[in-house]
Amino acid sequence: MDIHEIKTLSDAIRENVERVIVGKSDVIDLLLTALYANGHVLLEDVPGTGKTMLAKSIARSIGADFGRIQFTPDLLPSDVTGLNYFNQKEGEFVFRQGPVFSHILLADEINRATPRTQSSLLECMEEKQVTIDGNTMPLSGPFLVIATQNPVETAGTFPLPEAQLDRFLMQISVGYPSEEEEIAILTRTAFSNPLDRLTPVCSRETLLSVQESIDSVYVHPLILSYLIRIVHATREHSQISLGVSPRGSIAFLRCLKAYAALKGSSFATPEMVKYLAPYCLAHRLLLQASYQQSGSGAGYIRDILEEVPVPTEDFNKN
Repeated sequence: MDIHEIKTLSDAIRENVERVIVGKSDVIDLLLTALYANGHVLLEDVPGTGKTMLAKSIARSIGADFGRIQFTPDLLPSDVTGLNYFNQKEGEFVFRQGPVFSHILLADEINRATPRTQSSLLECMEEKQVTIDGNTMPLSGPFLVIATQNPVETAGTFPLPEAQLDRFLMQISVGYPSEEEEIAILTRTAFSNPLDRLTPVCSRETLLSVQESIDSVYVHPLILSYLIRIVHATREHSQISLGVSPRGSIAFLRCLKAYAALKGSSFATPEMVKYLAPYCLAHRLLLQASYQQSGSGAGYIRDILEEVPVPTEDFNKN
């Protein structure tokens, strides 16, 4: 699939999702970028901003199986991945699949589950497979985890460990709608749920083709150097105790290629790097204890972007 076809497909999916989700085209684009890049997204926002509806709309638009897990303190790993149980009628053990065996998985309020249950997603997110009782089962693609957490209410929650955060390609905030957008939401939902009328605009096979095609996006050596200088600046910052890992660098590059393809560009630009950096890198930072209350990871990334020189050249391969 060429770049122009990817842009046409992206426009169609975005337009379809916007029949349900009002005024969040940038958030939709970021979710599609994660989907194209074969990554995962952490949606951090207060309840009621449309996170679940957004995940369902994306799944319906691409004809994908949708799974949902409500994370609670009493949730067990087997509730996520599935388990082998003894079927007395058949006289043998039978495997019952968990919600993780879907194409788009909504992990709702992921930080309310215990670390043991949170860790059940590590293998799924990184290796796209599940191992139960020594038996490894692959997950069919595309596979996208959209996890949500409420940044305001922290009572009874378990903060996500660095290993878990590092497996998310991006962290995104949906945000409140404007007055005009909220009026449009009320008008659309006054008599029926617009999600019920949503139909697929592409197939899973098409999405898999897109994931394979984003490698064709050209990244100029100067762009690659710019990206790495930003990453290294996070490791050398005096107020950051843990910077972006090499896995974060790889994810950033993959995200950059996917976003360029989504926008119909065959090559990446510095503007794309600067736009994506806070979403791809901020959640991977561990701030010094004395600075955790004074700023956010995204703020430090923006400061670094101001300091790192931006390359200027014709970045087209031709």
